[in-house]
Amino acid sequence: MITPAGDDIARTEAIIDGIALTRRRMASLHAEEARLLAAAADLAREQAARGDRTHPSSDIPLRSLAAQIAAATRASDRGVQARIGRAWQLTADFPATLRALEAGEVDPAHANVIVEAGMMIADPAVRAAYEEAALEVARREAPGRLRPIVRMLAQRLHPVPLDERHREARTARRLALRDGDDGMAELIAVLPATLAHAILDRLTQVARSVIDARTAGTGDEALFEDETLPGADHAAADTRSLDEVRADALADLLLTGHSSPEASNRSIPQSHAIRAHVQITVPLATLAGETDEPAELAGHGPIAPATARRLAGLASTWTRVQLDPVTQCVVAVDTYRPTAELRRLLEVRDEHCRFPGCRQPATRCDLDHTIAREHDGPTQLGNLAHLCRRHHVLKHHSAWRVRQRPGGVLEWTSPTGRVYPDTPARTVAFAPEPDPPPF
Repeated sequence: MITPAGDDIARTEAIIDGIALTRRRMASLHAEEARLLAAAADLAREQAARGDRTHPSSDIPLRSLAAQIAAATRASDRGVQARIGRAWQLTADFPATLRALEAGEVDPAHANVIVEAGMMIADPAVRAAYEEAALEVARREAPGRLRPIVRMLAQRLHPVPLDERHREARTARRLALRDGDDGMAELIAVLPATLAHAILDRLTQVARSVIDARTAGTGDEALFEDETLPGADHAAADTRSLDEVRADALADLLLTGHSSPEASNRSIPQSHAIRAHVQITVPLATLAGETDEPAELAGHGPIAPATARRLAGLASTWTRVQLDPVTQCVVAVDTYRPTAELRRLLEVRDEHCRFPGCRQPATRCDLDHTIAREHDGPTQLGNLAHLCRRHHVLKHHSAWRVRQRPGGVLEWTSPTGRVYPDTPARTVAFAPEPDPPPF
């Protein structure tokens, strides 16, 4: 364990304070630039109103102004024009977010997430309520964690039911091919979120099976029923990354129907079947068809109620999640397999690694005893949390410390003494109002 010396603590604190101050200044500058870009949009509109309206391209003034800015800043005029549009929307429709950015309370990434999720809300009063709630979360969460929370909030406030919008969006599902350099290309699939997440999860499991076997020293040939198959004698030389193995497994499954050693350089055989795993939280009233409140796909955000009902009907097991009516904290989980109840409760409560800002899904994390078992730490709810391998190692081999507070809150203390509370994802989501919002 590395414990920082007194001088190291002072220097570390100075670096952290300096970076935090610099980030606040940068955020303020981003807000200043957004105001200038929005002013450019207003000027372009005024020029368009005074100009020749018979021209087939009514945005010529905007294009011209964007090109001028691009030339002065050595940037792409298309990119500048897109930035002008985003800046105008931020200043016109999300003034509170702009002020928070200007004060350095949030980063540009937070602002982009809030605007992207809230732009679907047309009613100014509803949008203002959304913005206030979103900013409250943004001030304490990383952008990656903020995104699914504000998307769920925006979906709940949207006047058009998600089922209806999802039916229309599904018609845009497609495959696209984009050629690249050096004999490579990108295959892009636009799919319903539940299918896309399940596909990635299955490919990740396949890849981890291959890498785990390699790391354990068994070699992929131990997985092959026939050691004479191509690739079996090269297992020891397999140095592919997780992304590489995932890509190879995808090619196997699409071209041959299963992941095989013949098809793509040492993938696992068909006999090692792996099922995809997704975690979906569905309100009971939605499941019963009494309401159309959106369900939530962990790691993504809202999904259509009809999709959630169909998946629930196909699921082999359900997990009932009981929430505190005030805090929305998970307080209990029960299924037909009570021996695994605690593990399921923690997986639902945490959703992802509990180190501040980390979004690694709980299904790929270690279940860690906050107080180690060798130090008499109990195996119970108040002493367990999911940590990804990176932060699990950091906890045990650095001067970072963590303790659990009521409601599943993990209180992390940095080596220099700074405290960072991490709140379970479920408690920072927003409970639906029993009646329509008063706006």
